[in-house]
Amino acid sequence: MARKEFGVVGLGKFGLSLAQSLMRHGQQVVGLDIDPEKVKAAAETLTHAYQAEAVDKTALQQLGFGELPEVIVSTGHSMEASILVTLFLKELGCRNVTVKAISHDHEKVLRKVGADSVIFPERYAAEQLAAKLAVPGLIDYLPLGTNVVLKQLVVDKWAGKNLRELNLTNAYGIQVVAVRAAEEQQFVFVPKADAALRKGDTLAVIGRGESLEGLIS
Repeated sequence: MARKEFGVVGLGKFGLSLAQSLMRHGQQVVGLDIDPEKVKAAAETLTHAYQAEAVDKTALQQLGFGELPEVIVSTGHSMEASILVTLFLKELGCRNVTVKAISHDHEKVLRKVGADSVIFPERYAAEQLAAKLAVPGLIDYLPLGTNVVLKQLVVDKWAGKNLRELNLTNAYGIQVVAVRAAEEQQFVFVPKADAALRKGDTLAVIGRGESLEGLIS
């Protein structure tokens, strides 16, 4: 995985969690917040953490945020702050700015001032939870179209057959992306089409929810 440098403006619960997750993925992260306690906590895990006022364009420039390839703006419920920070970052030359929004009107303004991506973390989390409650075995609800899901299927009646024989893409409109043997902890991605499946093996499959509903494997 290529190592990139990210900026995170706003080190509240979402911003700090995102920054720490990026670090765990082997990336470099520069954090910024006006709260000294948040900066102190972030400094323990991030590449760099700075205390400064995010709506100060000069501070953003001096700290090099305009030169970062990707910056995520998470300034809590302050619409004004997120709009100004987004505007300043784009004026400073930041190539990709992702912003946390709190409403559709907020999103409209953010896009008008140059935001490349707008996210609604609470809505995304709610959709994921609802999908997992509604679809047993769900791994992830994917924003790739209407009702596209990644789900686990445990092999029973398909035991002894291989993926080529099952022809799941044509038969059910689904694709197997990984297989985990019954006695293993890890999935093997891009599984071999001619390998026989055994009872208790787990398949990670992608497809529309209606294609997977009630499917007996």
